[in-house]
Amino acid sequence: MSAQESESFDTFSETEENEMSFLDHLEELRWRILYAAIGIFVGTILCWIFIDFLVEQVLLLPARTANLKLQNLRPFGQLFLFLQIAFIGGFIVSIPNVFYQLWKFIAPALRQQEKKYITLIVFFSSLCFISGIVFAYYVMLPLTLKFAVQFGTEQIENNFAINEYFSIIISVMLAAGLVFELPVLSFLLSKLGILTPQLMKKFRRHSIITILIAAALLTPGTDPVAQILLAVPLVLLYEISIFVSKMSQRKSIDQE
Repeated sequence: MSAQESESFDTFSETEENEMSFLDHLEELRWRILYAAIGIFVGTILCWIFIDFLVEQVLLLPARTANLKLQNLRPFGQLFLFLQIAFIGGFIVSIPNVFYQLWKFIAPALRQQEKKYITLIVFFSSLCFISGIVFAYYVMLPLTLKFAVQFGTEQIENNFAINEYFSIIISVMLAAGLVFELPVLSFLLSKLGILTPQLMKKFRRHSIITILIAAALLTPGTDPVAQILLAVPLVLLYEISIFVSKMSQRKSIDQE
């Protein structure tokens, strides 16, 4: 075999090996998605068993507190709504498993030392997400619904379609859960070398101004107290993210 043919054969073998590695990667992704879906399905069944409690005692509680009048305007609207709530509740209940499958998929790209912290990372990821949901439920939603009830003229009665009400409830809670993942996202981006604490400190003032603007836009009405209640946790999350990025960078340097 000539040198050129040998080089071509080696190139073909290397390409085939990389292709198999890529296919193995896709296979791993498929199984992780399947495991996450199974967890969501089990969580959905569990939430369906307690669906009456979730709807009446949890999701309708903010409406009763704000004296909202809700009505169903679609045939079988409540049935489809209950199914939607059970599915979203199943996703929230199974969020630790979802994060675990996500981090297990990312694990091959981590160092051996970093793989030991997957369980801890899953715990804090889940804790941050649940904390965001709790914050939205007890702080953001009461302010939002209070504004929705009081805004307008007395000659127009504010009645709300049940699907629109639950859309607001679910979207605000899930959005807050994702926002509270900022420290975990900071950790991941720092590990990948995309984010540094020096960069976050450099743009701290810009970030605080952006947070204040976002709080003013997201907080209904012109109540400054409501805006502060929303802005303070976001600023704290940013400062925590700087600390997390710094610790992540320090550990990476020590391991090298």
